[in-house]
Amino acid sequence: MPLLLWDASGLDLPLARLFGSAQGFAWRSHPSYVLLLHEVPRALSMAALLALAWGAWRPWGFLRTMGAADRRQLAFSVALAMLSITALKRLATTSCPWDLAEFGGVAHYVSHWIWGVRDGGPGHCFPAGHASAGFGYVAGWFVLRRAVPRLATGWLLASLVLGCALGLSQQVRGAHYMSHTLWTAWFCWALGLLVDEAVQRWRSRTRARDTNLNET
Repeated sequence: MPLLLWDASGLDLPLARLFGSAQGFAWRSHPSYVLLLHEVPRALSMAALLALAWGAWRPWGFLRTMGAADRRQLAFSVALAMLSITALKRLATTSCPWDLAEFGGVAHYVSHWIWGVRDGGPGHCFPAGHASAGFGYVAGWFVLRRAVPRLATGWLLASLVLGCALGLSQQVRGAHYMSHTLWTAWFCWALGLLVDEAVQRWRSRTRARDTNLNET
């Protein structure tokens, strides 16, 4: 898996050093950079999620071609992926690159694989929360590939491109390592798959039960 290969490579810190120095990260608080690559994308992503949630009950656009259950699964999968990343961040002891002593902070580098060992910083920086504004939509691909196949590939590619762009923008600011972004992508993918598997199994059991009732 590319994710594990990246973790094993130890390239998180060397990549962070491309953008940071002992004086910190130059783009961390740049007003235009923060506005265009942090605040605006986050607001647009939330607006899109709210639109999907509304469309689950009052369908619009492509949602009109989907069944009600599929529309609800789409909105739920995306929301669950984003909320789960936020929850994982709150539990994590891993600090951001800008918190490291070599970049002007107080923490020392500790791999997120080393559980229970604090790095001396504030933590709450794993996985990458901002990237989930894009990667969260990957979770919706599983229902779309079945319900609206003509849209599924474009949806997946757009979600991946947006997630990568947001993840990289945060790395330039010193907010995350590359591994944080890659793990966010994997978590969102895995959650979407789990939700879809659960829904399909529930539907199969429901159909089998209804068939048995009809036969009796």
